[in-house]
Amino acid sequence: MSQKFIVTFKDSVSKEDLKKYKDQVKDAGGKIYQEYDGVLTGFAAEIPPQTLESFKSLQGDVIEGIEPDGEVRIQ
Repeated sequence: MSQKFIVTFKDSVSKEDLKKYKDQVKDAGGKIYQEYDGVLTGFAAEIPPQTLESFKSLQGDVIEGIEPDGEVRIQ
């Protein structure tokens, strides 16, 4: 079952590579919910487990971070 994550990339990632990673999510049956191209480069997506594992192996190389997406509440 796919879960929602925010994937952020290092500043050095090219637009072509970013598109390739988004296509991997979609080709595996996932869905991109939001794209970030400002202070952060990346996307929020529903990512299938196999694709998520592939992305985790790139963490520290081209991927800056992978965090679960969800609501944040403050008191």
